[in-house]
Amino acid sequence: MDFLYQDPYPILKDDTTYKKLTSDYVNVEKLGDREILSIDPKGLELLAEEAMKDVSFMLRSSHLQKLRNIIDDPEATDNDRFVAYNLLQNAVVAVSGELPSCQDTGTAIVMAKKGENVYTGADDAEWLSRGIFNTYQNRNLRYSQIVPITMFEEKNSGSNLPAQIDIYAKKGSSYEFLFLAKGGGSANKTFLYQKTKSLLNEKSLEEFIREKIMDLGTSACPPYHLAIVIGGTSAEANLAAVKKASAGYYDNLLTSGNMAGQAFRDLEWEARVQHICQESAIGAQFGGKYLTHDVRVIRLPRHAASCPVGMGVSCSADRNIKGKITKDGIYLEQLETNPAHYLPATAPHLEEPVVVNLNRPMKEILAELSQYPIKTRLKLNGTLIVARDIAHAKIKELLDAGQPMPDYFKNHPVYYAGPAKTPQGMPSGSFGPTTAGRMDVYVEEFQKHGGSMIMLAKGNRGKEVMNACNTYGGFYLGSIGGPAAILAKENILSVEVVDFEELGMEAVRKIEVKDFPAFIITDDKGNDFFAALSH
Repeated sequence: MDFLYQDPYPILKDDTTYKKLTSDYVNVEKLGDREILSIDPKGLELLAEEAMKDVSFMLRSSHLQKLRNIIDDPEATDNDRFVAYNLLQNAVVAVSGELPSCQDTGTAIVMAKKGENVYTGADDAEWLSRGIFNTYQNRNLRYSQIVPITMFEEKNSGSNLPAQIDIYAKKGSSYEFLFLAKGGGSANKTFLYQKTKSLLNEKSLEEFIREKIMDLGTSACPPYHLAIVIGGTSAEANLAAVKKASAGYYDNLLTSGNMAGQAFRDLEWEARVQHICQESAIGAQFGGKYLTHDVRVIRLPRHAASCPVGMGVSCSADRNIKGKITKDGIYLEQLETNPAHYLPATAPHLEEPVVVNLNRPMKEILAELSQYPIKTRLKLNGTLIVARDIAHAKIKELLDAGQPMPDYFKNHPVYYAGPAKTPQGMPSGSFGPTTAGRMDVYVEEFQKHGGSMIMLAKGNRGKEVMNACNTYGGFYLGSIGGPAAILAKENILSVEVVDFEELGMEAVRKIEVKDFPAFIITDDKGNDFFAALSH
């Protein structure tokens, strides 16, 4: 057999619209007959700083258009339209550059391809990290990176570093970049399944996908850009392709395979999976058609004894942006600067929500909520306590030591969230909900002690939460995942740290809210919206 090699990911074109940042920092030098693109590493710092700034406050036009399409679709449910409209409003608030689109401003990820004729004379990852550091220091973003001191002791790095930086070699005289800000919710919805040849038939593959779509749930803030990658020379290769596919990086792949093993998009299966997602009725968080905006299905070569299958999403905070450095200068993908023109002239019509006064004894609030079925839309007014992973662990330590639960956990609903930095003159930074499922292990014990009787967060929860609410008379309310900026601007009136101040964004806070949107997801009778869907 003749030797056969080609680019394993043959991307036909790059139809990205770029803006030019500067002509500085680049120079072409001769080395014999070869032209070398010499880049001052300060150019890498500039590009990374601008990329992480733009992607924290702006979105792609194509993503915003898909949100508008939901509002205009006669088959969309009221809940689909409600979420889409809120996400568009959130984009309008975020674009001003004060409140990031999501409170979880993410792990900074850089995937780069460096041409053989590109020279920087530096540790490129260090200079890219400098740019990322600058943005997280100078903007109202959140530090989410936890570094291990020992196996069990951890501390917040206070800078959002380290970043994930992967640099690959390629032919040519250009330097290409994909920057991502990946929040924990969507990162946690990356799955790897080690399957076999037995999966590769129509019946088995469709059954597998139908089952796994339900695992996605809503905790990563749909509507999603869903990526499924089948095959891969290793598990690592599969998951790397999942991440890039979910970011739209492989949209211009070829659509058929060949004997060289080129990656390709399977358009037929993309349509089939999109239909499966619509049939799931999960919708854009609270029931409907739009669990996903779109689907990418990528097929890769594989070892005969392995068939890795990867699944991942880019969420409603679709924070992906391309960059490049050429002899002509430093360029960055142009994101949408005027999201307001995607808003309809009038808001979608919705039934009036139930207004709930939280500044009452907990028994009175529980009695009122008990009158309504799951999926009831609410507007919350009054006091919430904010606590998430580390604070819950601290309170459990108190209970384990025989100490009482703090009264604030008994007297007020608890909102699972961790805010971004507060802009000057505002009561709050971006402050959307975090994934509820991470706190499932605490619910039964906390409710037994009279706490966590009303919980507010995003996403579906486990059976133990339904059982606890049924036993102790509690409720889980779902908040819209995604519109963190507009919640900060319009719904959060004040923020005060009340416990564990040393935990930074993980500290316990008391917030006052006005017309805070929520849905009843799990009630005191053991009914659960997502459990009903799965059956």
